[in-house]
Amino acid sequence: MTFMDIVRARRSIRKFESEEVPGEVIEEILEAARWAPSAGNRQPWHFYVVTEPKMREELVGVAGGQSFVAEAPVVIVVCADAERSAEKYADRGRHLYCLQDTAAAMQNIMLAAEARGLGTCWIGAFDEGACSEVLDLPSNHRPVAMTPVGVKAMHPDPRQRRDPEDTITYL
Repeated sequence: MTFMDIVRARRSIRKFESEEVPGEVIEEILEAARWAPSAGNRQPWHFYVVTEPKMREELVGVAGGQSFVAEAPVVIVVCADAERSAEKYADRGRHLYCLQDTAAAMQNIMLAAEARGLGTCWIGAFDEGACSEVLDLPSNHRPVAMTPVGVKAMHPDPRQRRDPEDTITYL
């Protein structure tokens, strides 16, 4: 599979098989996340790998009842350490760069999972404070996104994309 094949094949998966994901595969996915670009190489991320079923169920409540979160055997919660970025970039690092950097890491997680034939779904709709409580996060780790990771139990068709002339301007 080429890189563009992986990009085009990735879908938001909301139904998972109960099959476990080997630890070495999760480690490979996290390695891809660690190699994401970051402003000033600050790497302001921290990844929480949630495998404990009760905690995954609690994340369902945090995520507004999206039950598929607990279906997957693994949930990765991507957190930003805003002050790590702010040390170099002040408010712009604190309020923008750390979020961009964690988004890049999240994208790498999703593409690496797809490359291994696994499904993910970017979840940004959740209560940050409640998520922090469930995971007992340190105050400097802001949960930005989470994704279940598991064997796909659905294979949705591609969704429509806007035409290039509507989204690209050459100057």
